[in-house]
Amino acid sequence: MKRAAALACLPFVAFAATASYAQDKPLFVYVSPNPIGVNDFLKLGKIGTERVAQELGGQAKTYESSDPTTQRQNLEAAGKAGATVVVAIGFEFNDMLPDVATAYPNVKFLQVDSCPFDKMKPNIHCSVFREYEASFLTGAEAALTTKTGKIGAISALDIPFLHRYTDGFIEGAKHVKPDVQISPTLWVGGANAFSDPARGQERGAAMVADGADRILAAGAGSNGGIFKAVQDASAVNAFGVDVNQCPQAPGAVMDNVEKKTDVAVELAVKGIMTGSQPPIAALGLKEGGMSLTALDPDVKASKCTIADYPDVIAKVKALRDEIVNGSIKIADPMMAK
Repeated sequence: MKRAAALACLPFVAFAATASYAQDKPLFVYVSPNPIGVNDFLKLGKIGTERVAQELGGQAKTYESSDPTTQRQNLEAAGKAGATVVVAIGFEFNDMLPDVATAYPNVKFLQVDSCPFDKMKPNIHCSVFREYEASFLTGAEAALTTKTGKIGAISALDIPFLHRYTDGFIEGAKHVKPDVQISPTLWVGGANAFSDPARGQERGAAMVADGADRILAAGAGSNGGIFKAVQDASAVNAFGVDVNQCPQAPGAVMDNVEKKTDVAVELAVKGIMTGSQPPIAALGLKEGGMSLTALDPDVKASKCTIADYPDVIAKVKALRDEIVNGSIKIADPMMAK
C-alpha cells in the first residue's frame, strides 16, 4: 500500500468517535508501524486504544505510519498534540522511542510487543508477550496430528523476535513427539515481509513440497498466501497467529497463536493512568496475554480443524497447565539469539 507523495510526511488520523471532546479530556494516540489495512494484529492495537479511551472518558486517535520516517513523525506529532498516553506497537519503534520520550517528558509512552530494554526512560512503559508459550502448544498439536510425520514453520523475517514463534513451535512438537521430522524454517523476506501474500504462498508451496503437513504461518499479513498454498494441497493444515484466522481459510487452518494485544493495551493504559503499571510487563498463558483458539469455550464454532481433535485439545490443556504452574519451562528463544 503506497501513499501519495504529498501525504507521505503527514500522519493518517482516524478518530475513535465522531463526537467532539473537551480539551481537558485525556488524549490517547495509537501509532502503528505500518498501514493497518488487513493486519489483524495492528487492528487489535487500535481496538484496545479506542476501548480504553472510551472507558476512561477520553479521546482516541490513530496515526498510521508507512516507513521509519513517518513512524518517528507520528510519535512526535502525538507528543506535540499533548497526548496523555501514546501507544506504539512493534519492534520498529525500539531505536526512536527513547529519543522522542526524552523530548516529551510529560507524555507517557507505551510500547507493545517490543521494548527498548537498554534505553528505557522514566516515561516509557512496555508490554511484551511470551509468544513462545502458545507457539509451544501449537507445535504439540502439530506433532500429535501430523499424518506425514513432518512439520515446519514459516515466518516473515529471520530475526530474534520471530524465533519466539518458530523455535517455540518446534520445541513443542519435539516435546510430545521427539522423533517428529522438521522441515527447514522458511522466511518470507523481501521488501514487505509482513504483507506479501505472493511470497508467502511461494514459501508455503515449498514447505508442502518438502512433505510438511502441519505448518506454522507466522507471517502476519503474508499469512493469506501461506493459507492459499495449504488450501491447494491435500490434508495439509496451517496454524495462524494473533487472532482466529481459521475463517480466512476454513478447513485449512488448524489453530492459532492468539495474542491478546487489545487486552494488553487496555490493561497497561489503565495501569499507567493509576500509576500502578510497572516499566515492563510480560504477558503469557498465565496472565491471559497469550492463548490458543483451541482453548476457547466456543472452539466448535471457530472454523478451526482442531475442533475435530478433542483428545488433542485435552492434552494441550494439560500442557498449558504445566507451563502455567512451572512444571514445563520454556527458554525464551530471543534471549539466545
